[in-house]
Amino acid sequence: MWELIRANKRSSIVLMVLMAVVLMLLGFVIGMAFFGAEGGFFGLIIATAIWLVLTLISFSSGDQILLAASKAKPVTHDVHPQLFNIVEEMKIAAGLPAMPKIYIINDPAPNAFATGRSPKSASVAVTAGLLGRLNRDELQGVIAHEISHIVHRDILFITLAGIMLGSIVLLSQVFLRGMFYSSMGSRRRYSSGGKGGGQAQLVMMIVAIVAAILAPIMAYLLYFALSRRREYLADAGGARLTRYPEGLASALEKIANDPSPQLASVNKVTAPMYIANPFKKKKQRKLSDLTSTHPPISERVKILRNMSQGASFKDYSDAFTNITHKKTVVPVAALTKEDIALREADVRAKKEQRTENQMRQVGDIMRRVNQFIFLTCACGLKLKIPPNFKSKKVDCPRCRKTLDLPS
Repeated sequence: MWELIRANKRSSIVLMVLMAVVLMLLGFVIGMAFFGAEGGFFGLIIATAIWLVLTLISFSSGDQILLAASKAKPVTHDVHPQLFNIVEEMKIAAGLPAMPKIYIINDPAPNAFATGRSPKSASVAVTAGLLGRLNRDELQGVIAHEISHIVHRDILFITLAGIMLGSIVLLSQVFLRGMFYSSMGSRRRYSSGGKGGGQAQLVMMIVAIVAAILAPIMAYLLYFALSRRREYLADAGGARLTRYPEGLASALEKIANDPSPQLASVNKVTAPMYIANPFKKKKQRKLSDLTSTHPPISERVKILRNMSQGASFKDYSDAFTNITHKKTVVPVAALTKEDIALREADVRAKKEQRTENQMRQVGDIMRRVNQFIFLTCACGLKLKIPPNFKSKKVDCPRCRKTLDLPS
């Protein structure tokens, strides 16, 4: 496990350095385009300053920014006791030093992610749709996947890499938009200068425009490449923690086949955080390995269901090689033989194969997240009172009995 964490840290450092180089080069080229040969150093300073400021912000409150951007709300044990129990089980199984904070996103699309600066200050966020659609084993598989991201120290990388990517995109967009609005002034400046100097600056401006377009693309590709590898490793870690790969495989299938609309609060920077690609496509087609934020879910499911001998990293590695015919994503040092036997399905999960309207359950979860008050009248009718209801009493619409609202 520690070898896996060290390998993850090394790959994170390499990726961060490469993204930093892309950011610095972009700043240097833009500086030269605007201010000539001497302006490259000035552009480099500006790019570095933007990155340092955003990095400090990400270290101090990056996880809260990502949670706020995803519209995740902290919840108590009363909203979903089973979720809290499962997170506590996986926290103990993984040996985390602290219980992750738990958030729910008020959205019917099933998905989940983890964030935070360290295992001591981590958070797990799930959507209401996920809670309404998965049984206990499936939910445990998803939580184990996210806890594995925390154990592997992926959460800090995702936060920092996301901020770095945001810096590159921000610098690129500011430059391109500035070029668009000042194109007329640029033409007058080129025409008023000397012929040779004007042509040289025009060439540098074209180079800067090309760099501003290509730099975010290169950064996205670097970000997505390592994000896909981490999803495989988190699947392996999740199967190892639960000893039941079928739970995670079944959950991924349900997420992939869910007909709900696209997750409302997702964007290109936060998308790789989720357990499955949150973007919906009008036409289902296989995406290129270069442009996909996640490995294909069908492939992930096949790998998990191919783990017939055990639930160790070695068993996952063998299944990965058998299915993909590629070199394993698990570091060699982590392939020590462990005897982690598979377990049977949880009896509680078997009892949860429900037939009632699942969307009604999702709606109730969303109402609990939004602090609705749930009352049950003596006649058996369940009332759901919104938080902005001003009266301290409410009349039951069935039996007309007056009920007191709790404070």
